[in-house]
Amino acid sequence: MNTNATSSTAVVLLSGGLDSMVTAAIARERGMAVHALTIDYGQRHVRELESARAIADKLGVARHVELPLDLRRFGGSALTDDIEVPKDGVTADIPVTYVPARNLVFLALTTAFAETAHSRDIFIGVNALDYSGYPDCRPEFIASFAETARLGTKQGVEGEPFTIHAPLQHMTKADIARECYRLDLDPAWSWSCYDPTPGGEACGACDSCRLRRKGFAQAGLVDTTPYSKQAPDLME
Repeated sequence: MNTNATSSTAVVLLSGGLDSMVTAAIARERGMAVHALTIDYGQRHVRELESARAIADKLGVARHVELPLDLRRFGGSALTDDIEVPKDGVTADIPVTYVPARNLVFLALTTAFAETAHSRDIFIGVNALDYSGYPDCRPEFIASFAETARLGTKQGVEGEPFTIHAPLQHMTKADIARECYRLDLDPAWSWSCYDPTPGGEACGACDSCRLRRKGFAQAGLVDTTPYSKQAPDLME
């Protein structure tokens, strides 16, 4: 059995978005030393990488690793390819902003980081209520990956399996906005927009912006993120 593993260290997948920021703060609130992993995967919204660095600094994480992984070589997504980001509203279909197998790949890398950090606790800010319908955000995927990690790692087969924590899994965006304020976080530290304006403002119209804006509005809270003056009205 691996006696080095400890539950006092949390490894958090920190994208720089609102959900990952709140998730990292929850791990810290639980008294865990936070090791954060940010993936620079060639996303067009590179502004979130700057936010990830800022969040890591604000939260005082024990270690922050920024890992390059150029998924532009594959393409196939509006976030990694020359495909227009849709701004007509959230639909029931999986949108073109879905990055093929992103969370599957990212969780595998986070698991490798956790094993080297002697941690059994992996945190990810996925959400299955107010989201864009990505298949790799669903509870059944998270549960399945936890079993895969148990079977495919030295730590897992030696009796110290990983726990995949998804504390926002069943929250609405309004719930997450409330958590943001409860944890004394500034929403502007994070970045959610898929297609920022040339002036550095959030577009306010992509799926991610719409869901975020609606969540704060429903919670009756202020989102301090600067949005484009051309942003449409919130969804009904």
